[in-house]
Order: sequence, then C-alpha cells, then structure tokens
Amino acid sequence: MGKGNKCGLASSLLCLCFFGFFSAPAKAALKKYQFDIQVKNISRLCHAKPIVTVNGMFPGPTIYAREGDRVLVNVTNHAKYNMSIHWHGLKQYRNGWADGPAYITQCPIKTGKSYTYDFNITGQRGTLWWHAHIFWLRATVYGAIVILPKQGTPFPFPQPYRESNIILGEWWNNDVEALVKQGNQLGLPPNTSDAHTINGKPGPLFACSEKHTFAMEVEQGKTYILRIVNAALNDELFFAIAGHNMTVVEIDAVYTKPFTTQAILIAPGQTTNVLVQATQSPGRYFMAARPFMDAPISVDNRTATAILQYKGIPNSVLPVLPQLPAPNDTAFALSYNAKLKSLNSPLFPANVPSKVDRHLFYTIGLGINSCPTCLNGTRLTASLNNITFVMPQIGLLQAHYFNIKGVFRTDFPDRPPTPFNYTGAPLTANLGTTLGTRASKIAFNSTVELVLQDTNLLAAESHPFHLHGYNFFVVGTGVGNFDPKNDTVKFNLVDPPERNTVGVPTGGWVAIRFRADNPGVWFMHCHLELHTGWGLKTAFVVENGKGRDQSVLPPPKDLPPC
Repeated sequence: MGKGNKCGLASSLLCLCFFGFFSAPAKAALKKYQFDIQVKNISRLCHAKPIVTVNGMFPGPTIYAREGDRVLVNVTNHAKYNMSIHWHGLKQYRNGWADGPAYITQCPIKTGKSYTYDFNITGQRGTLWWHAHIFWLRATVYGAIVILPKQGTPFPFPQPYRESNIILGEWWNNDVEALVKQGNQLGLPPNTSDAHTINGKPGPLFACSEKHTFAMEVEQGKTYILRIVNAALNDELFFAIAGHNMTVVEIDAVYTKPFTTQAILIAPGQTTNVLVQATQSPGRYFMAARPFMDAPISVDNRTATAILQYKGIPNSVLPVLPQLPAPNDTAFALSYNAKLKSLNSPLFPANVPSKVDRHLFYTIGLGINSCPTCLNGTRLTASLNNITFVMPQIGLLQAHYFNIKGVFRTDFPDRPPTPFNYTGAPLTANLGTTLGTRASKIAFNSTVELVLQDTNLLAAESHPFHLHGYNFFVVGTGVGNFDPKNDTVKFNLVDPPERNTVGVPTGGWVAIRFRADNPGVWFMHCHLELHTGWGLKTAFVVENGKGRDQSVLPPPKDLPPC
C-alpha cells in the first residue's frame, strides 16, 4: 500500500481507502463489500451541508477486484430517498438484475431495506466506476472500480510505479434534489453546480476551500498511472497537469494505442487512464479540470484544481497552473477524439462487426411541451426519434422476464418518423414528439449499427450516450448530417475505439457497432442527468438465444419489490 494507506483487503471487509495509491491483491477471489447509504454533513466550500453518501464517504469507496473475480456488494439504504446503484461499464452477462438502473432492471431499494448486487467480472480489466442510478443522487453517490488483470498478465505498457484515482465531479451548495424539484415546477433547468471537484474537493481557487484540496505526492523519475473518471452530472471536462504531458493508454476499461497529449477531454460517464512521468523540476503543479461547451448554453465554467507535489517540496511553494484548452475549443475536442484507437493486438483484439444485421438511426431532439401545472406553462423535454421516454412503475427487466403485459412496448422506430435537415437552421418545433415507454427488440447475437444524430431542435449540443450491458465500437463520427453513402466508406473497421459511453458532437453524429450477445433489457441514455430526466433515453430488449447459457438468469430472491 502507499504511504498512509492502512486498509487491508480481506474478502469479508470493505476497504475504505480511496485516495492515494493501491497495490494489487494477491489473487482472484470472492470480494464482499458493504455499502451503507446514509446522510452525512460534508464541507466543501464555505459551509457544511448534509449529502447522501456511501459509508459516510465522499466520493464513496473504491471497488478493487481482479478479472475473473466474483463481487458481492450488499447495499443498505438508510437515506430518505429510494436508491439503486449502477456498476457503470460492467457487462453483467445474462445478469441484468445486478445492473442497477431504477425501473429498468430493478425497482429501487427503499429506505431501511437492503439488496445484494452479485456479479462476475469476466473479460474486463481497467478502470470503471459505480454511481446512484435514480434521480440526481449520483451528484454525491459515486466511486471508482479498479479491475486488475489476471495474475501473470502484464499491462501492455510500461509498468507504473504507483497509481491514483482521479474522480472529477460537481458540487451544489444546496440540496440538489430540491433544486431539481424546483426546476420541474418552473418548467426550467435547475441551477448549475457551484463548483467542480477532483476527488470530492474543489481546490484552492474557490473561497473558503484551501483545506479542501486533493494532493498526490510523486518521486522524481517515477512513472504513475492516473485512473480518471468523469462523475460530473452535466459537464464534459478538459483535464491537464501543469508542466506534464500525459500518455493515454486506456478508455472505458479498454486498452488503446498510446498517444501523448497535454490535455484530455472526458465526458460524463467515461474513464481514461493516463501515464504521467515525474521528470519535471521538483515543485508543486496544479492538476485542473474545467468544462468544454461549444454551444451557447449556460454551464458551471469554474475550474477545479488538485496538486501534484514532488517529494520533499514544502507546501509553501506556489503551484503552477496548466494551460487548458479554451472552453469552446471544438477543434481540440475533435482532434483528441480522433486519436483514440483500440490497441487491437493478438492479446486484445478489436472484434469489430464487419457485417451489420440491423441498421438504426436515432435523432436527438430538445423541445418545449405544454405543462399546465408548471408556473411557466411549458416544460423542456428531450427525445430520441421524437419519442420522450416515460419511466415505468415496474422494472422493464421484470416485465420482460415474467411476461407482464402493458408495462412497455417493443416498437421503438428504427428511424425518425419525419426526416428533416437535422443540423440546419435552428428549429423550435417538436415535430410531433410523443410520450411513451417504448424499447427496441433485438435478436440475440445479431449485429447492430446505430447512428446517433444531433439536431438543431431548440439547440445543438454535445450528448454523451451510455449503453448498459455492452461495449461498442465507435466506427465513425462527423459534424453535420450523417450521409449514409459517403460517410460509411470512411468508417474505421480495423481499430476503432471500444467503449461504453460516447460523445455525440455538437451538431454532428456518431456511429457505433456492437454484437447483441447479452440477453436482457439494457438501458441507453444521455449521460447528462438533465437530459435523461427530460426523457432522452430508451432501452434495447435483447432476446434469449437458443443455447443453454444464452438466456437471462433467474432473478435473485432479494430483488427489491415495486
């Protein structure tokens, strides 16, 4: 363990250490964790406030495991809110019961109740994360997942000396659930966050926050791996370290072809691992994060900072700030994302589907609907293919598994009902937006190509989309309207980036491919919590296969009731 890190890793105990460095456990095993959801007073800016936490920690504890481990996490809810936990990026093969999104794969854990998430980690290694998946509670309920390779399997890059988790987030001075409720009553977005954070702390650029700064100590000449998670609710973020380059080696727990950069771009839901060499003049250097937004939309544009400090340097030395890209630097964003490519080595191949069985084209739209109960008389809404998703009152997976009628329909359209110039002049019409709990049925083991197209309905904006239960390959992206004739010939089918969350560029499109080999009901949604709440979401119902091990597993006995 790193200096000052005294936790053990006994299989029956929860390791509460989540700052600093981590050394590998001895072998693959059964890992048991206890998550107690509770309210605790936490101070981050000028005063303390009660927030929902896990084990009284903010951020919550890190799950440490090894590829091949079985993990059991017993979640007991002591808070006043219903709760569910999503293990973001874990594929949960045949086991949607452990995926976590409320009213999609489970009903929430009610106050005073418990539920044990029981899952295997198969064929995955790297950095993922977990978070609350109900309302806006993931503002404070989140933590990292670190999956080490199997014993004897080295990293496909130089072995780092040590590692550290860097979790980027947002902080509200007021109760975020109360702000959301107030916004819904007005028919407007809630207030933007009051600060960004690094490992739960905003850094010394904020008033009253000098003591709330994360610092990591490094030794001259050593190489470190930073496991970076964007847990922010609504902001894509730039991240950089003053005076130090970073080498990107992994995204969303998939190894990449290494490349060096002065800054990274990371969307909500995404993870990025970088190597950093401590080869600069000994001193104190700021790590910094601030939003990327290339649309005329209000965001919290304040910069969070942490400190990279060389061993032996006193705290009195003033840190140096990094040069971050401009907040609207679209050119950097597009260039950075274009550099991301799968490693595609014999050990870690990129199995990109070359033949497509099902072509899907989904348009992303924002709009304004009538709302007689709202003070403004209208409410902002969001849709895919002109459908605003309505959350059910029972989990979709339960309804699917037990064949409960009337909960949802499987007629989500493959294409928008009304084609138009998607990224042309700004439009204010909703183009016939309808409400519904509608999903798309997908044949088992079929290959799917999905094009997500941003539109200028109300406003063009970047949207990070997350698909549960799967990784996918990002085979193409562009600005403007997708051209099925000319854009497809430029697809990368050799080494495209493989991930679970992808950013649809502002006024542009992205194309992904995946093989539907995981039966169950799998959520897909914008990872901007604001837009998810407005209905920018849907689900895939992947049918069972014919093989013995190709059907959804039976539900656990302690599955929360509705």
